[in-house]
Amino acid sequence: MPEETTQMTLYPVADDVLLAPGGRVVIRTYGVGSAAGDDGAAVSYRTWVTGVRDQPRYWRWGHFEDARHGHRMVVEWLTGRGPQPAAAAA
Repeated sequence: MPEETTQMTLYPVADDVLLAPGGRVVIRTYGVGSAAGDDGAAVSYRTWVTGVRDQPRYWRWGHFEDARHGHRMVVEWLTGRGPQPAAAAA
């Protein structure tokens, strides 16, 4: 009997690219959830930043609207218009 594999689906929320003196910084926010919609699995939202201090940074969000707002907060932080978001997990 073959093993059942769970396929994950990515749900894009927002993408931005900033050009900085050290190179390109990519900010990508997306949701990840099971492809099988009837199993009740929740979607987990994340914002990933690559190109900052040679290490990727990420934040987790609970809901779609939190992810949208969090993405904007991360962009504001990276452009010097706001503080670093508190929900950071690096």
